Amino acid sequence: QVQLVESGGGLVQAGGSLRLSCAASGRTFSTYTVGWFRQAPGKEREFVAAINRSGISTYYADSVKGRFTISRANAKNTVTLQMNSLKPEDTAVYYCAAAAGPVSSYENIKKYRHWGQGTQVTVSS
Repeated sequence: QVQLVESGGGLVQAGGSLRLSCAASGRTFSTYTVGWFRQAPGKEREFVAAINRSGISTYYADSVKGRFTISRANAKNTVTLQMNSLKPEDTAVYYCAAAAGPVSSYENIKKYRHWGQGTQVTVSS
């Protein structure tokens, strides 16, 4: 079992940057695939980025590719989402999620069993 806590959200102007962190409990964090998802008001939760267990492979939604970077530090039980060149359409609650073992479809929300409480990101124009 793993518990996730996100931090780092806030209000930023368009073009700015934010760094989200996901802190995980448990000694088996390195065995989990981790993803970031977001949900804007009135919209469904959508995939943003994911990273495999070793941290070697990363995956991004087309809408954030080239602007966001996901990374992990298994020794510290953390996953980070660096968000640059933010746009108003990036405004949402961002969630960290974990799936035990490898995941074949990283963007599939149903693959992730463990979720954090979310952190609000607001980008003003």
